Amino acid sequence: MLSKWWHWLLFIGLIITIAVGSLVGLAAVLIYPDLPSLETLTDYRPKVPLRVYSEDGYLIGEFGEERRAVVKIDEVPTQMKQAILAAEDERFYQHGGVDTLGVLRAVIANVTSGGAKEGASTITMQVARAFFLSGEKTLKRKISEALLATKIEHSLSKNKILELYINQIYLGQRAYGFAAASQVYFGKPLNKLNAAEFAMLAGLPKAPSRYNPFANLKRAEQRQKYVLHRMHVLHFLSDEEYENSLATELHFKTTHQSRDLAADYVAEIVRQDLYDLYQESIYSSGIKVVTTILKKNQEAANAAVLQGILDYDNRHPYRGPEAHLNLDNTNGKSPEAFMDESLDQLEDFGGLTPAVVLEASTKLIKAYRQGGEIVSIGGEELKPVLKTLTDLKTPEKKKIARGAIIRLHQADNGHWSVAQLPQVEAALVAADPRTGAVRALVGGFDFSRSKFDHVTQAWRQPGSSFKPFIYSASLEKGVTAASVINDAPITISAAETGSGSSWEPHNFDGKFEGPMRMRTALTKSKNMVSIRILQHIGVSYAQEYIQKFGFSPKEHPAYLAMALGAGSVTPWQMVGAYSVFANGGYRVKPYLIAKITDSAGNVISQAKPAVVGGSAEQVIDPRNAFIMTNILQDVARIGTAAKAKELGRYDLAGKTGTTNNLVDAWFAGYNPTQVAVAWIGFDQPHTLGNQETGGHAALPMWISYMGKVLQGVPDNPYPVPQGVVQAKVDPNTGLRMGDDDAGIYEYFFQEFLPPSVEGDESNILGDEKPAGKATNEPVHEEQLF
Repeated sequence: MLSKWWHWLLFIGLIITIAVGSLVGLAAVLIYPDLPSLETLTDYRPKVPLRVYSEDGYLIGEFGEERRAVVKIDEVPTQMKQAILAAEDERFYQHGGVDTLGVLRAVIANVTSGGAKEGASTITMQVARAFFLSGEKTLKRKISEALLATKIEHSLSKNKILELYINQIYLGQRAYGFAAASQVYFGKPLNKLNAAEFAMLAGLPKAPSRYNPFANLKRAEQRQKYVLHRMHVLHFLSDEEYENSLATELHFKTTHQSRDLAADYVAEIVRQDLYDLYQESIYSSGIKVVTTILKKNQEAANAAVLQGILDYDNRHPYRGPEAHLNLDNTNGKSPEAFMDESLDQLEDFGGLTPAVVLEASTKLIKAYRQGGEIVSIGGEELKPVLKTLTDLKTPEKKKIARGAIIRLHQADNGHWSVAQLPQVEAALVAADPRTGAVRALVGGFDFSRSKFDHVTQAWRQPGSSFKPFIYSASLEKGVTAASVINDAPITISAAETGSGSSWEPHNFDGKFEGPMRMRTALTKSKNMVSIRILQHIGVSYAQEYIQKFGFSPKEHPAYLAMALGAGSVTPWQMVGAYSVFANGGYRVKPYLIAKITDSAGNVISQAKPAVVGGSAEQVIDPRNAFIMTNILQDVARIGTAAKAKELGRYDLAGKTGTTNNLVDAWFAGYNPTQVAVAWIGFDQPHTLGNQETGGHAALPMWISYMGKVLQGVPDNPYPVPQGVVQAKVDPNTGLRMGDDDAGIYEYFFQEFLPPSVEGDESNILGDEKPAGKATNEPVHEEQLF
């Protein structure tokens, strides 16, 4: 009876096998003709995002639904391939698309373990699924997958199939393919990874969301150890390599953003320009854009703008915490979980991280950061908020007390300080004045908080930073650096102002110093002198002349207020305009995009800028550019920007700018190889506050930037152009003196030498009489009106 039982059992099993086989065969016959063409695989064109790079090769940003970087199979490190085979398909090079031995092994393993622990999908089957099939779990889909795998194996080589898998498979964080995942998780290319990192990536295809180290590091590490074990079992790793890999500490990318260099405003400018050219195709066609940005310069600009904003906020009263938590009522959660949950709702902006105050006194603040870190703030770092801690009249909502949510900033020295999300904005743009190549651009405090680009989109009054263009115009009309102009009160009629009412401008400090040389007037930024110069040369002439620097006449109405920068400019315009002085009189246009290539590396577009020494147009006399630069060097040495002396250089020149009621603060300056413009102000224009001038609020950003990018660069003196002569003049009258007389030396156009003191001619602009003495003492900043 027992023998007959087994006979029946075998017979029934055979019948079932034949029936299932027949059904599968029938299904295959019915399904196979409807299988998709393999053209998608043989002519593989993955959706590769638009990528934007710095000139020196650092990723600035990428735009597209999928993060992907395509690599050839020969470029994939051997250990990466071994890790993939160990984790997904160890018999890949032996089976024909469907691994029957693997299926049996998986069935046995799953039965003995009491659950579905192992799958039986081969790499080829995963390729079939990734390219052609949905994720539905049906018998038809599984049969289609197996049939497609067989079809693929008959059409493509094993290496080509593995290459497709390596480039196409989804690995979490919007990363498709192992090359993209290497950058996303570790911030480096595949050829820079070690065995432990290869194993981490190879563990992701099984369940990218489940084994994502950014989402669940513990689970990801367990999967990584499994992959390392399989690599060891398959002799891909020696005993020593295996043990070393297990002990290797993984260092993940500190930011989950897919970039090497923070230049979000640059990336967005490029994206907009490319979209205008190619529309939606830019997000999937693999276009690569190389910009003119340099990593060193951009990082210096990022740091300068952030510190400028933080310093501004520290000079003004603390506005109070963002919120308050009741740490005595955590809704049944642990205090840490309660605080983590609350902090998780707040985003980091500009490196300012949220934290919960645990205790606060006049000597120490302790705060909790998400993840469990306790930060202590004391000493000098407490000064900006000390009044809040000591003043008993501080309103409750502004107090830093237990439970308060505050912002923290960590300085380069590792020290933490209390900060706050700024209300003020700032910007900095820098370029090479010889070519127009933009080397750094920061359009605001944080792109994710405000996408408004203050470099290219913000039209603001330039204040006194516009004066050099009026002074330059006057040099062409015979005014010289030694011409004497009266710094005295003036009343402008309603007809001259164009506003319907008269205007009585004044200097920033309210003082009038009488007649002075033009050089001294610009160095001290004297408003009355600037107005008189513009009266002398004519506003219509000046309006036409400023076009040489790239300014539009419609943004600078032909009224005397133009002398004080009452028109509108952008920092982008200003960096181009100051380049004319820096490069000896040539008009170069700032540009960002150096080269555009397609996914195959073919050049689509190459920048061909007009450069100095090439096709750039000479728009002002080189003698004019030299004399203006020489005067602006005095501004940076003894004038309103004298703080720039701390850089210890002699080739720096520039001009501060502050508008009426201290609404906008500027500094624009340069040396022969770098021109930079810094600005600070509010989006909704209102005063920056007492003493927040260009020299106080904007100049430090410029100094910070230039100090870093010019470090180690020798001083670069400006050569004296042909046709410029030097003569000794009386410092009070500006009249030419003999070489043996006591006076000062000044530069002149050869044809515009001033009269001699022995003659009867005057060197005074207008009919003012000379009075007072010139001074070289450092002075304070100016005001627009």
